Amino acid sequence: MDKRLNGKVAMVTGGTSGIGAGTVDRLRREGATVVFTGSNQEAADRVCAATGAEFIRHDVTASAAWDGLAEEILTRHGRLDIAFANAGTENGDSSVEDITIEGWNNVIGVNLTGAMLTVQHAMRMMARNPDGPAGSIIVNSSMNAHRAMGNFLAYSVSKAAVVALVKSAAVHAGNRKYKIRVNAILPGVVETAMIVNLIEKADNPAAARAAYEGLSPMGRMAAVEEVAGMVAWLASDEARFCSGSEFTMDGASTAGMNGV
Repeated sequence: MDKRLNGKVAMVTGGTSGIGAGTVDRLRREGATVVFTGSNQEAADRVCAATGAEFIRHDVTASAAWDGLAEEILTRHGRLDIAFANAGTENGDSSVEDITIEGWNNVIGVNLTGAMLTVQHAMRMMARNPDGPAGSIIVNSSMNAHRAMGNFLAYSVSKAAVVALVKSAAVHAGNRKYKIRVNAILPGVVETAMIVNLIEKADNPAAARAAYEGLSPMGRMAAVEEVAGMVAWLASDEARFCSGSEFTMDGASTAGMNGV
């Protein structure tokens, strides 16, 4: 694999499983030094062993802990070039009638406030790079930013809001004349271990798989590696004029209607 990220230092939040772990692996294989965060030490140990990445236990919603995390990364590596704000949750979500304030606050806290804190501190770190303010920040949104789900209110709202966060941060960086780019990816359904587990536990696994795959006109789910590949491209100098953009990768799920 091309080592187009050689010499770059990356931070990935929510890197212990799914898209996060897949992206840690991809960035490492492309030559980056990777520090990832999360709360599951056992899962983190497996990712470290498989990839050679570094793990720092951290909660993205813990605003008071962010300065310490930033200083630890800069002390270890002297710079930050790539940040992937990936940490997310659906825990406690429901419809607008049924969601509790605790559920709302949990999802918004992780998916929106956590993403804002990641972008904020990543930009501050990149602004301190020895060769000047430069880097690439990528935020994991969702196709549900544009196609809200009735039974996942807070998730849908948070994924739409982080697109505005990305655009605002990108304009700010440009106005400051930073060479810092900020973009969002909007995946459709991705065949993570969690999704596979849900399919296998369904009363009719074949029907459950067909339902997930049927959301896309392409008739399949995305592979984790495909999402990680988009992150790696946005992190690379090949995407150096991309900022403030949203990159939808959902197999045409949100492109239009099939008709009747």
